[in-house]
Amino acid sequence: MDTRTETPTVDTTRDQLASVLHTLVAESEELVKHIQRSGNEQIQGARDRFETTLASARDELEALQDSALRRARRAAKVADQAVHEHPYASMGAAAAVGALIGMLISRR
Repeated sequence: MDTRTETPTVDTTRDQLASVLHTLVAESEELVKHIQRSGNEQIQGARDRFETTLASARDELEALQDSALRRARRAAKVADQAVHEHPYASMGAAAAVGALIGMLISRR
């Protein structure tokens, strides 16, 4: 079950998030500049653009969160299927990881 083509990669998601946050910061800086040199009408226009950008950023972050949640659920389902298909290999891997963690803890 290869899902790499269905979901964006981590790099793509990170780039999207960075782009949204960059736009938000740029709009915030513009708002501050307008406040420093403008009257009420211009401040309201800048504030409206800022609120629109903020709403867009919030929506984008919610979409990214939903995407990450779907991928995590899909990964959990695949792991569950693998454990059911290969129970002895799963128990062996869990025992090996437990032994490794035990050795690392006992070294301290």
